Amino acid sequence: MSHSNSNSENHSQTTNQAMSESEMQVETAEFVQPENVAQADNNADDFNKKITLLEQKNNELNDLYVRAQADIQNMQKRHFEDNKKTREYAISSFAKELVQVKDFLEMALKDQSGNIETIKVGVDLTLKQLSQVFENNKIKEIIPQAKDKLDPHLHQAINTVEVENQEANTVVDVMQKGYILHDRVLRPAMVTVAK
Repeated sequence: MSHSNSNSENHSQTTNQAMSESEMQVETAEFVQPENVAQADNNADDFNKKITLLEQKNNELNDLYVRAQADIQNMQKRHFEDNKKTREYAISSFAKELVQVKDFLEMALKDQSGNIETIKVGVDLTLKQLSQVFENNKIKEIIPQAKDKLDPHLHQAINTVEVENQEANTVVDVMQKGYILHDRVLRPAMVTVAK
């Protein structure tokens, strides 16, 4: 009996396999129908066209990126060169004006007349010319007044003295003017300060 059962099981499996294979052949045959093949070809063509379009777009974007990088590098180089020229020639107008002042001083030194008043007038005109140069270039004098509070940003205490009726750390006397360019101190005013 066990032999006949195993034979019937084998027969049943073989039949099931045969049915499965024949069903698969039918399904495959249905899939390979001409309209299905044409549909697959159309899908493949559409897919290939999309790939081609995406590759073109990628190439265009890559080209734009490379050009943008080159533009940025060129702008940086121009900016660097402009800054360099600005730094090198920023004082050119100031230098031209100072050259005139130097010319006036040299003329005063060449004066052989011996007339002190003429020399004083020439030096005074030269000083006015220099003051105009300073004004044109935003250089201002720092001249603290007596009894002004000592400002360590604008003043430098050279000496301290006892002064009656004056508050400590206030200016007594200015020994040398200071100068400021825009908002930067070129030289602080040298002052004597009350103890």
